[in-house]
Amino acid sequence: MESAKDIERVLITESQIQSRVRELGETISDDYAGKELLLVGILKGAAIFLADLVRQITVPVSYDFVAVSSYGAGTRSSGVVRLLKDIDEGVESRHVIVVEDIVDTGWTLRLSYIGEKLRSRKAASVKVCALLDKPSRREIDVDIDYCGFQIDDNYVVGYGLDYNGKYRNLPFIGILKAEVYGGG
Repeated sequence: MESAKDIERVLITESQIQSRVRELGETISDDYAGKELLLVGILKGAAIFLADLVRQITVPVSYDFVAVSSYGAGTRSSGVVRLLKDIDEGVESRHVIVVEDIVDTGWTLRLSYIGEKLRSRKAASVKVCALLDKPSRREIDVDIDYCGFQIDDNYVVGYGLDYNGKYRNLPFIGILKAEVYGGG
């Protein structure tokens, strides 16, 4: 893969990701036995994670997406969250799990459309499933009900996570070399 040359090191391997996604799917299936689920993925980063996760869930499940932005072209959250696309599915009386690629500052999940707005639309329940949790960067308190991996404060890409639209196709999660994004 041509973009793999920009990776300092692999943080989480493809097999580790697939194993953990399988475990998350089993846990979610157990927790929602006898119920129907709606997964709401946060675009674009969570799309790959959601696609793999939904195939591991054994209860009836449908999915939709929202698009939000708190980064722009930078590497740090701006703290200004913009809703770019709302969900199309109705949520009233439905059990909803918001699926996020990474929770760092917490601003994206704090957006009213993601948490409070879903509750105001009378969802039966709203929980959060994040592939990655970066608690050292947290600015807003966010409860993560289903967490794939907790990581340190490194700029990571792969498996849906990007830098300027690149690296999403990597099958692993890697630490991006600082010289690529001007960090360090």
